[in-house]
Amino acid sequence: MILRMPELPDVVVYVERLAARIGGHSLERVRLASPFLLRTVTPALSEVEGRLVHGVRRLGKRIVFSLEGELFLVLHLMIAARLHWRQAQAPVPRRVGLAAFDFSSGTLLLTEAGTKRRASLHLVRGEGALAAFDRGGLEVLGADLAGFRAALHRESHTLKRALTDPTLFSGIGNAYSDEILHRAHLSPLALTLRLTEEQVEALFCAARATLSEWVGRLRREAGDGFPEKVTAFREGMAVHGRYGKPCPVCGSPVQRIVYAENEANYCARCQTGGKLLADRALSRLLKGDWPRTVEDLEERLSSQRRS
Repeated sequence: MILRMPELPDVVVYVERLAARIGGHSLERVRLASPFLLRTVTPALSEVEGRLVHGVRRLGKRIVFSLEGELFLVLHLMIAARLHWRQAQAPVPRRVGLAAFDFSSGTLLLTEAGTKRRASLHLVRGEGALAAFDRGGLEVLGADLAGFRAALHRESHTLKRALTDPTLFSGIGNAYSDEILHRAHLSPLALTLRLTEEQVEALFCAARATLSEWVGRLRREAGDGFPEKVTAFREGMAVHGRYGKPCPVCGSPVQRIVYAENEANYCARCQTGGKLLADRALSRLLKGDWPRTVEDLEERLSSQRRS
């Protein structure tokens, strides 16, 4: 299973399922299995014991547990951490277990795959302290076109970078930015300040439709249960995680640009007028003989295979 950071649709469903299970119940204890998870020392974690849960909310890609006494537990799953709902007092799994949150209604387990411990938990007091975790990005599903345009034009970025910038747009990451751009028929490297008004509107509509659609899909997938399958690729995605596979719209092979720990997946025919975007990994493979179109790429790779 390939992991990725949970994004807006995933976190929305997590929050909804948690609220149904722990809202109005008390948090009896937090059992930490990793000393690296908790990033704050004041207030002391013991202060949450016995507190009623007033609510669960999303703050960007973070999950916030609102407890009586204006205490807030702020959880960021990062890339590899996941949540699991279990019966009361369930043991913390060895090796991958980070913590157990014991509620009067059951236990929430937090696990993290791999050896890097990136997930974080903060305990803060008061709405003012909680506001420090708000990156300020626009909530697209609650925005109008004017607000979306203003956020998009705040800085000159590529569309891929703008959509995944939490100070511009809230909750959108690597996966859903790929899906939004494919639906809008826009290149991930198009510049925000060079879009036409028609392209801005297309991007706005694509963002709202994509996020709404996937929230609905994940709700149906979870049913009355708890979401357990938060992965890098889901059936029904158009381009994300589908490198080399046919685009569901035109049948052209999905392309990608790899950079740092991220990648942008796109369809050249649908999004870039058939032009390939330069990728360093593939460029090394082809020894600098970079093709300009999908057809050129297919021909050159075919020639390499024959030789």
